[in-house]
Amino acid sequence: MVDFQTYYAVLNLYSDYARVCDSADWDKWPEFFVEEGIYRLQPRENFEQNLPLCLLALESKAMIRDRVYGVKETLYYDPYYQRHIVGIPSILSIEPHEQGERIRAEANYVVVRTKLDAESTVFNAGYYRDEIIRTAAGLKFLSRLCIYDSEMIPNSIIYPI
Repeated sequence: MVDFQTYYAVLNLYSDYARVCDSADWDKWPEFFVEEGIYRLQPRENFEQNLPLCLLALESKAMIRDRVYGVKETLYYDPYYQRHIVGIPSILSIEPHEQGERIRAEANYVVVRTKLDAESTVFNAGYYRDEIIRTAAGLKFLSRLCIYDSEMIPNSIIYPI
């Protein structure tokens, strides 16, 4: 049984993450992770077959910050808006961890993409599989694995899912 305060904190973490991604406030995105935080985008087929290949694998907060720099300063792409629709998270377990309490959680997501001159389309759908650590600054991701359902993506993924 999960206490209300913990569940509410997880809900806020998921909601705040989606809001930051949807508002394109990229400088805030790395702050959702601990220093050794991991962010990966992986096709469902690879995940289910225990194959390590990911579309994107960022293995530390420093790499996540570097991705932000790339999105803001160096990548050339056709800009678009995105909107995250995130399901209610399921807390799978809570256990002790050397850095504090570790929460394992999952939630379905859909990301809708809108280009300035086109209709909105479903861009990516799947589920988050997260390890969350309780820190002095609140809940942070130890790892966020975005497992997307279709191996076919309409274009390269620039923004965080």
